[in-house]
Amino acid sequence: MKYKALIVEDENAIANLIKVNLAQLDVDADIVGDGDEAISLLQSNEDCPYNLFVLDRMLPAVDGIQICKFIRMFKPTRDKAVLMVTALTKPQDIVDGLNAGADDYVIKPFDINVLSARVRALLRRMPIAQTEQTQTSTNVISHKNIKIDLEQCKVWTDGNEVNLTVSEYKLLCTLLEKPGKVLTRKQLVESIQGGPIHVTDRTIDTHIFGLRKKLNEFSNVIETIRGIGYRILND
Repeated sequence: MKYKALIVEDENAIANLIKVNLAQLDVDADIVGDGDEAISLLQSNEDCPYNLFVLDRMLPAVDGIQICKFIRMFKPTRDKAVLMVTALTKPQDIVDGLNAGADDYVIKPFDINVLSARVRALLRRMPIAQTEQTQTSTNVISHKNIKIDLEQCKVWTDGNEVNLTVSEYKLLCTLLEKPGKVLTRKQLVESIQGGPIHVTDRTIDTHIFGLRKKLNEFSNVIETIRGIGYRILND
């Protein structure tokens, strides 16, 4: 299979349902039942085999938020895709998950077709396993001091690599492909999800906040157009 996922879920029925549906997307998945086991597994293998993490929010011992923060701090996993699955439906709960580094979220109980669509969108820009990457990247977007290698899904500012989440990466690519053009939040949602799946304006704003923070002194290249969306300054 092209991709590999780690499912961290303490309900066996849900974990197995996700695993079966990921297999239909050409994703081979492992399952662990708690956060401690997940972190121990990752720490034991610095050559991380996983492209995607599917995290339950409420877990025994170490919860999904803590696991997500670990994934973003741990060098072998910090640029991998993270999907948070949660029964918590308050906007602040979702924002907390995104702020911890999740690329997207699904609310329990979920429609399996929606889950599959979210996973498909996250993986669309993820590189296939390193052993299958045989060509040197030539597809590059550059704007001022920001450079994106579209084949390797890597970003640099002033020659220094920047580790973005999948959603932050997609947003930056979408904006840089059309410098100077104002893109609405709806357009940016579709660039992340690969379709008109409902995501609130606040979700996009949270991803933009995270992106700006990681771009540091180059963050002002992203201009907020109040009430509409965002654009890349082209002067």
